Amino acid sequence: MNTRQSYAPTPHSYVPNTSLSATINLDEEVTLTSTRAERDLQDSLGELFSIIVTLDELEKAFLKDAIPEAEYTDICERSLRQYKALLADETIAAEFRDLEDFKAKWELDVPRATERLRVGMPSTTITASSAAPSSASTAAASAGGGGGGGGGGNNPSGVLILEATQEFITFLDAVKLGLLSKDQLHPLLSDVIQSVNRVTDKDFDSRGKIVQWLITLNQMKASDELSEQQARELELDIQQAYQGFRRTLT
Repeated sequence: MNTRQSYAPTPHSYVPNTSLSATINLDEEVTLTSTRAERDLQDSLGELFSIIVTLDELEKAFLKDAIPEAEYTDICERSLRQYKALLADETIAAEFRDLEDFKAKWELDVPRATERLRVGMPSTTITASSAAPSSASTAAASAGGGGGGGGGGNNPSGVLILEATQEFITFLDAVKLGLLSKDQLHPLLSDVIQSVNRVTDKDFDSRGKIVQWLITLNQMKASDELSEQQARELELDIQQAYQGFRRTLT
């Protein structure tokens, strides 16, 4: 009687090829990089991945009122700064390429983070908080008045109004002096919208143009400059926004 074999029989013609034997040590740790520079690059790309995912979850939480405005703003601004700082490195930027390429490579579905990175500002900066006037009044009280009046929460502090006016003037002076690169104008225009938001939550003529120019500047490279035509349009739009802002105070 034939004994049943528990494995497939080896063909008589088969001769093992010892040159194809595995030489990998299964106990050896596999390294994805071979130099410190490569490790640093991979770490930076990992941080970018984390920032993008965090921003998307942060936006979801904010839309659901699961996080206070102040905390949302702080985390969002910090994340955006880290994102920009990482991509300021040419080596990281070259590997990252752009956001759409990075998302496709890692199969990221993050529409809310994509919009926030496109805009480059927290949503609380684009749309002033309804708490802005009362915050201004609190500042006025702590500063001892100064033009805000002692009335209710609808009278902004004279100090905050002065600060907003100075931010407008500083920005317009920079444009007139020919400071037209993104890294020169974007911080100044960010100061304008933030100072305005501390004064009023009301919409006013050309306020939206401030936001649109912030988005335009955010999408430029740090060293990119506006053309002369763009500079003229920018100056006119911000002057109109300044006049609109002043009319809300009367």
